[in-house]
Amino acid sequence: MDLKRIKDKKLYFCDSEEWVHEQLLCMEKLYDYNMSRPLEQEKRAQMLKDFFGGIGKNLYIEPPLHANWGRNTYWGDNCYANFNLTLVDDGDVIIGNNVLIAPNVVITTTGHPIEPNLRKRLAQYSVAVIIEDNVWIGAGAIIMPGVTIGENSVIGAGSIVTKSIPKNVIAVGNPCRVLREISQRDREYYYKDMKIDVEIEIDEGTAE
Repeated sequence: MDLKRIKDKKLYFCDSEEWVHEQLLCMEKLYDYNMSRPLEQEKRAQMLKDFFGGIGKNLYIEPPLHANWGRNTYWGDNCYANFNLTLVDDGDVIIGNNVLIAPNVVITTTGHPIEPNLRKRLAQYSVAVIIEDNVWIGAGAIIMPGVTIGENSVIGAGSIVTKSIPKNVIAVGNPCRVLREISQRDREYYYKDMKIDVEIEIDEGTAE
């Protein structure tokens, strides 16, 4: 495994015995996590700490979890991921604080070249994905290599995100595009015409 080529976003080949062995070790850790019991919360927390490259406080991931490596994914504080999160993290996945991830989301840093003879040789490339603070990713969304999702933004269910998304917007579709900015109305209504009836603490950074 040529880690420098991976970090430099160059083509590399994933056919070495070392590569296969390390991925099998990763699968063993995932198997243990996914087979853990719901009441074993402390055990799960320790397993996530040992599995990922780094985690903040209060990370909760609903099994089953799928990942290529785990060690290349980094979580901030107070993050939640629902079941069937898939991380193709041959490259780095950087996740900020207070990020919510709905079921069946795929975050992939890795792709294969279009040229077929390179694919025959198992060539691939990896480009980091960055998800900033307070992002909500809807069910079934796919985040593609090299994407950054700006803070506070919402990605609609089923979206395929091929390009970076700015902060403070709602973005939806295939390919995912900005639908609109988060507005004052969003501070008054939580869903359609359903009015917020609880007190909100608004951070200075989101009070635009």
